[in-house]
Amino acid sequence: MKLNDIAHETYAALSANKVRSGLTILGIVIGISSVIAMVSIGTGASNTISSSIESLGSNLIQVTPGAQRTQGFGASGGRGGAKTLTNEDADAIATQIADIEAVDAQVSGRYQVTAKGTNTNTSVTGVTSSYPQIRNVEVEEGSFISDTQNSSASKVAVLGPTTRDDLFGEGATGIVGQAVRINGMEFKVIGITVGKGGTGFQNQDDIIFIPARSAQRYLSGDQYLTTIAVQASTPEAMTQVQADVTALLLDRHHISDVALADFSVLNQNDILSTASSITSTLTYLLAAIGGISLLVGGIGIMNMMLTTVTERTREIGLRKAIGAKKSDIRAQFLAEAIALTVIGGIIGIALGWLISFAVNLTGLVTTSVSLSSVLLAFGVSAITGIVFGYYPARRAAELNPIEALRYE
Repeated sequence: MKLNDIAHETYAALSANKVRSGLTILGIVIGISSVIAMVSIGTGASNTISSSIESLGSNLIQVTPGAQRTQGFGASGGRGGAKTLTNEDADAIATQIADIEAVDAQVSGRYQVTAKGTNTNTSVTGVTSSYPQIRNVEVEEGSFISDTQNSSASKVAVLGPTTRDDLFGEGATGIVGQAVRINGMEFKVIGITVGKGGTGFQNQDDIIFIPARSAQRYLSGDQYLTTIAVQASTPEAMTQVQADVTALLLDRHHISDVALADFSVLNQNDILSTASSITSTLTYLLAAIGGISLLVGGIGIMNMMLTTVTERTREIGLRKAIGAKKSDIRAQFLAEAIALTVIGGIIGIALGWLISFAVNLTGLVTTSVSLSSVLLAFGVSAITGIVFGYYPARRAAELNPIEALRYE
């Protein structure tokens, strides 16, 4: 049987019952579009999280207080809440560890901030002059915190653009030199940072920077740190720097067993790897949900083709009686099943892309449609047609021509 004959017969067979063919194609369309849309959302979320982590700084190693007991997705028990790191620890790291570009001692917390009758609850982070270098922060207006202001515990503050908007109005200018009250104490604004983006508690623009020693003296009331940020000189040196920092702090804290350490040391690659693992699992889960729709669509194709075989039993018998081979009958019905899935696959890919684009426009999630996901979805649709169309095609080919001609 020639290819053009199969194509002609396939078109005629599917056109004979347009509604049934359309509904069957719809099942594949929903399945394919679901897979593409779900995978694009998962991939987009993964890219967003990776970008957020990378924007925190380059060659970054973070030291946080708390035991290294892993719970859940690798989070350390008590991390950030314990009080075990001091300014002296940060100074020791800066002076005794090789291959380090900069070290920043940080004291973080959330406080109520007021200015000119407005107020907001935001993150207040005590930092040193090394913070902009380590965290890739730029100052749009004014200046950042200096070593002199930190050593003297000056009451000065640098605002993130979101905090500026909340306190002084959208896009307000002339803020440098004005005052804000943090936890009831007045701080002079000396600078505004360039926006980095983010939402909710991950918004890197919804923040106020003050000198680390000012945060200790006026806000936390003690000499402990919540984070020590270390910037390695090169990406290749990060692992060694991480090991050296761990060894130094174990010695300073008089701890002989690393399993009993009262701090955690994580490099940026560890954080990125963990986040990527979680988002990959999420993407696979979303793809599996879309795959269920595709499976249902495949069952719909099998159901339609089995019905078609029953309806065309006499036709099959007649074809066999005039010389059609089993392979010809099998090829004809298999071609119809594949045609349904290919048509549904093409429409599903277009619909999936449109859904991803629409989700992207909402701004809630930045989606990313990859060529691999499109090729995978199209390949799966073709395989679906072959798998779910083979049994009806085989059943049609095995019909006895005499019995088929007698069929009413």
